[in-house]
Amino acid sequence: MKLYKVLIGLMLCFTFGCNVKQSSSDRQSLSSDTIRYAQGFTIQYFDDYASVEVRDPWDSTRILQRYLLVDREQSVPDNLPKGTVVRTPIRNIVVYTSVHAAIIDQLGEVDKIIGVCEPRYMDTPAIQDGLRAGKIADLGEATAPNIEKIIDIGAEIIIASPFQNAGYGPAEKLGIPIIEAADYMESLPLGRTEWIRFYGLLFGKEAMADSIFRETEDRYLKLKELVKTVTNRPTVISEKKFGSSWYMPAGDSYIAHLYTDAGADYTFKDLPGAGSTPLSFETVLDKAIHADIWLIKYNQANDMTYKDLRTEYTPYENFDAFKNRRIYTCNTGVVPYYEEFPIHPDYLLKDLVWVFHPELLPGYTPRYYRKME
Repeated sequence: MKLYKVLIGLMLCFTFGCNVKQSSSDRQSLSSDTIRYAQGFTIQYFDDYASVEVRDPWDSTRILQRYLLVDREQSVPDNLPKGTVVRTPIRNIVVYTSVHAAIIDQLGEVDKIIGVCEPRYMDTPAIQDGLRAGKIADLGEATAPNIEKIIDIGAEIIIASPFQNAGYGPAEKLGIPIIEAADYMESLPLGRTEWIRFYGLLFGKEAMADSIFRETEDRYLKLKELVKTVTNRPTVISEKKFGSSWYMPAGDSYIAHLYTDAGADYTFKDLPGAGSTPLSFETVLDKAIHADIWLIKYNQANDMTYKDLRTEYTPYENFDAFKNRRIYTCNTGVVPYYEEFPIHPDYLLKDLVWVFHPELLPGYTPRYYRKME
């Protein structure tokens, strides 16, 4: 699976904090039914600012960051709680991943993107147009971005995906705030989608973000309801080994939840955690040799075939899904899988329903997955 890149977050406005906290009675929280799926952030509205708290995905007892969003047309209020002040709506942004570039495009704010890392992975057409026109800077690799160029283009903000026990290198020394977007750590597909509410606040697009989320939620729940009556739930495994390990989605991962919602029985649903677990090939073969369906993602110029898979690693042919020709593949090099599914898990869910229960979607043309030829 393609790993999401580290984004590095900048905002050339203020980093502001003090130790005087407002009392809880002054706070107006979002109603309990507003944020329904996401576990990684909360939003509270006050008279003259909004507070967004991002939880540490690896330690639920602590807050990773608190962002204090203040309208740039207003003065910064006195006695703010400790946190990072962000003047909104933001005027420009540097983006390190194709995922967040696509989200900003969805919000109609792609013209605010002035720099990206690893443009070869940016499939959003407007990003490629901006790069060709010189309106968007190529900042190099996400793991070692061009700090001088970030300063030269006057970046206000970069959204950065946090990783456990890892910092953001020289960007942390610029005195520019870093937005830590931990959306990829959500276990529920709609929880990850719900982060668009936070990103919408940054651009002053709360209503649009809410509309995108609710429309996605509605389509997702209707598909989930469609498969509730199925009695045959095929067993499924995913991906293939990388090096010496086979990274299998854990039982509380968004992929595992998608398989369940699509009417399948995930063979490794008992794996603890919400990420991926490295397993030996022998472990996977022992537990999943009789799995009904095998889903594989890859990135290459030509479609993968059974011959390619056998050539890559001959023991793959021992799986029943290989023998029975029930492998489905997604070529992420030709379809915008990684750009779309974080905000539109309903697209992916529909493909999976088609894979597991094609009779429920007669005439449907899949968006990502194809049956391996």
